[in-house]
Amino acid sequence: MSERTRTFTWEDPMKGAMEATQMSGYDYLQAMGEGKIPLPPILHTLDFKVNHLEKGGVIFSFEPQEFHYNPIGSVHGGVITAILDSAMGCSLHSLLDAGVGYTTLELKVNFLKAVNTKTGLLKAVGKVIHAGSRSALVEAQLIDESGKIYAHAVSTCMILKHG
Repeated sequence: MSERTRTFTWEDPMKGAMEATQMSGYDYLQAMGEGKIPLPPILHTLDFKVNHLEKGGVIFSFEPQEFHYNPIGSVHGGVITAILDSAMGCSLHSLLDAGVGYTTLELKVNFLKAVNTKTGLLKAVGKVIHAGSRSALVEAQLIDESGKIYAHAVSTCMILKHG
């Protein structure tokens, strides 16, 4: 048995969470991308990257690694779900005004192809399908460099207006 080790660091996630309430969703996400606000620890834990941000759309990426594996030697469905959920949530967050939040009410993922370390770089492309005053519908696809789809997700979110 050959043992492997992985070490990573992160900053206090509550610093960014507190600032989130004072900024529009887009400005908040932009500030994270510029390093002004710490990235959430989950990005470090799973080694996800944010590649693109626009209003209503976000692209995350990751390179499948052994530490993403389930017991049968492929990337765990929870890892795939996490990156798709992140892309969908941030896509919606990019449209929200300061003091407005959201939460996931429902999440559905279709796993279409196995993912392993030979798959190469994958991107989770998230977009908002509809954003109303109380709910939103978002989707994301996990694709490789050639555009082949490995997973597809849709989610319903509830808009939370504070105050």
